[in-house]
Amino acid sequence: MLRFLDAGETHGKALVAIIEGLPANLSIDTDKINEMLKKRQGGYGRGGRMKIETDTVEILSGVRGKKTLGSPVALMIKNKDYQNWENIMSPEFSNGERAVYVARPGHADLTGALKYDHEDMRNVLERASARETAIRTAVGAVCKQLLSELGISVMSRVVSIGDVADASVVNYDNYENNISSNELRMYDAALVDEAKKLIDKAKQEGESLGGVVEVVALGVPAGLGSYVQFDKKIDARIGGAIMSVQAIKGVEFGIGFEASKRFGSKVHDEILYSDGYKRRTNNAGGIEGGMTNGEPVVMRAAMKPIPTLYTPLKSVNIKDKSVADASVERSDICAVSACSVVCEAVLAFELASAVCEKFCSDNMGELAKSVDDYKKRIAQK
Repeated sequence: MLRFLDAGETHGKALVAIIEGLPANLSIDTDKINEMLKKRQGGYGRGGRMKIETDTVEILSGVRGKKTLGSPVALMIKNKDYQNWENIMSPEFSNGERAVYVARPGHADLTGALKYDHEDMRNVLERASARETAIRTAVGAVCKQLLSELGISVMSRVVSIGDVADASVVNYDNYENNISSNELRMYDAALVDEAKKLIDKAKQEGESLGGVVEVVALGVPAGLGSYVQFDKKIDARIGGAIMSVQAIKGVEFGIGFEASKRFGSKVHDEILYSDGYKRRTNNAGGIEGGMTNGEPVVMRAAMKPIPTLYTPLKSVNIKDKSVADASVERSDICAVSACSVVCEAVLAFELASAVCEKFCSDNMGELAKSVDDYKKRIAQK
């Protein structure tokens, strides 16, 4: 069983994660983890924090000679900004500065304070912050390396920012080259200037912007997940994991909500046979009946505008219940490009977890052989 836990606050000492269940002898390239962390920090419309932090991962345990040992792998990303917050965020003491008493609409502030009985809502926002996705991206980057050894690749792009939408027919063979050529990770580079102008307009008006991201996995074998219990369905597991990413408000697979508008004959993918089973189309997004079906897994997620606004909405001071403008923390205007990288990492973890669950091996040699044998068997069916 592959699982992980992470910990850390946005202005604390560090973000940490422990991954348990990785097979031994998986080659780990730290540079590839850091490349993914850099992508997460990029994008037009990001805030001042990205000028302070240059996220790099430190592997604390579970890897020797660039290979996993089969024991838990511990990762750490230090927060450089902690030096400016030590008197506020130290585990040993706090001077009480930067307390938050006015909740920000759209954030976890108020509900978290009610649930955990906090007077200072900084105790909530420090952990609820999307800064936590940095360490989740590192975990996903490790999982991408596992999947890569099994012939599975995971990639992501931005489909829309606000009402600027990319309707491109995507060529997956040249996917990475296209999206890496611009700041917003959009497949159609011609739309980037239009999206930037919209982000600039939002900044001038004290607003923020959301959008839609797409994550695609190629080379996924049929049969990950199961129909036998609700909690084993791979789309349910992926959907739940993606919904756990801060600011995500909706998830769809394949044509998703569009399927509700069409006749059945225009939704379901006809089955063909030519050196194995294939689908004529991929409206299902590579998942049927809670299982991968061998086609590319295609998932999209809707990100709401970031709720920290530089023209703040009205709220309430929880100390005296007076009307007040919502608190303002340093934030992004648009982080959709970063969100695409985070969702890519999350999908990678869920697929790696499903692979390890189905093929259950203690080392990469056995795991690769099991996956290869399985692919050969179902190809001959």
